[in-house]
Amino acid sequence: MLYGPEAGMVGYDPKADGRSISSFEVAVAGSVSGLVTRVMVSPLDVIKIRFQLQIERLSRSDPSAKYYGILQAGRQILQEEGLAAFWKGHVPAQLLSIGYGAVQFLSFELLTELVHRATEYDARDFSVHFACGGLSASAATLAVQPVDVLRTRFAAQGEPKVYKTLRDAVVTMYRTEGPLVFYKGLNPTLIAIFPYAGFQFSFYSALKHVHEWVLPAQGRKNENLKNLLCGSGAGVISKTLTYPLDLLKKRLQVGGFERARATFGQVRSYRGLLHCAQQVLREEGPTGFFKGLSPSLLKAALSTGFVFFWYELFCNLFHHMKKADS
Repeated sequence: MLYGPEAGMVGYDPKADGRSISSFEVAVAGSVSGLVTRVMVSPLDVIKIRFQLQIERLSRSDPSAKYYGILQAGRQILQEEGLAAFWKGHVPAQLLSIGYGAVQFLSFELLTELVHRATEYDARDFSVHFACGGLSASAATLAVQPVDVLRTRFAAQGEPKVYKTLRDAVVTMYRTEGPLVFYKGLNPTLIAIFPYAGFQFSFYSALKHVHEWVLPAQGRKNENLKNLLCGSGAGVISKTLTYPLDLLKKRLQVGGFERARATFGQVRSYRGLLHCAQQVLREEGPTGFFKGLSPSLLKAALSTGFVFFWYELFCNLFHHMKKADS
């Protein structure tokens, strides 16, 4: 299999000149990139989730608002819950990142190769990367959705904790809410993840082409920096275009978890995706769909940038190791 990382591009590349890495190495690179990135961006993820779940306006002028700014929220969480609170749910979050990264990148590589071999489309086209990126992310989402729900529950709970351990959370949720609780929010997740991931991969590829067009003389001198910047740009664009669905997903995932949210302010119960959207619009206005956008964009820029950065770095490392052995 000829994969693009060796040539500085994510996805199957028919012009890779035989420089190949295995499917296992692609999966490992995807897993490690997700693992390393998750450690770095977890504090922003916790703040983003708190913002998304807050019914009150994110404004200093609202006396009932618990959180109203990134720095204020960070200070308050640190004061009330300690430093470890920024890594609440880190174990399920890491399982999520490792599993998601492996399935997503491996699926993307295989799908782009399938497009090249079975159709007349160029595997490096914007539209191909969009479709393959969306499908690969959907497959990864189905594989790790239960872990995503657990991660959200851990990040959302305050003190005293409702769930003490990962095992306690799994057993309690299963007994009190049934097996389908682990797929709460799946509909908006799948609706959001397809365009989000599709835009991530396609804009990442497009931004790299733009970079090479604007700075052709740079060559491969600043390849790692280019990957980081283009990944960050792709993350910001993708997140902005699909953010409302991410907020609805988080609201639905904490359904049945109201008692753990009582200390944070008002709580709501939603009957489904459409009801949730209607309630948010009626009670919080159009801006309610963008609560937590600031930390989310910051997180998206860092996480997407570093995921692509680490992924390409590890793929290149595997390639050079294989080359040295031959």
